[in-house]
Amino acid sequence: MLQLRYAPYWRAVSVLLLLLVVAAAIMPAIWLWPDRVRIVRWFADIDKWAHAITFCLLAIWFAGQYRKRAYWRIALGLLAYGVLIELLQRLVGYRSAEWLDVAADVAGILVGLAIAAAGAGGWSLRLENWYLQRRG
Repeated sequence: MLQLRYAPYWRAVSVLLLLLVVAAAIMPAIWLWPDRVRIVRWFADIDKWAHAITFCLLAIWFAGQYRKRAYWRIALGLLAYGVLIELLQRLVGYRSAEWLDVAADVAGILVGLAIAAAGAGGWSLRLENWYLQRRG
């Protein structure tokens, strides 16, 4: 992890993000949108994109807190997390597990880490420094 002054807060928000993603992944779709026919049609079109974008953002989030040499660990951890989500979706009767979702997760992870490697990595340290400078 980077030398973050507010590391406990970053960790807490990270855990919260992961819990929110898994909750959204196993939540019945009907809770999100009462018109089940519309949500099923809409979600079928956007499902893989939602996986890719979510995991891209998670990769950028974690790359903001770790050095570049740890990016492979971020990738493996998020891959395991994606597989866990699919296993949990298989356990609940109202969601389906698909290996193509994991492929979309991998695509998102790779794009997110590429964005991080191109300069977005370490963003949390820059944010902390900016905050401390403004605070005086």
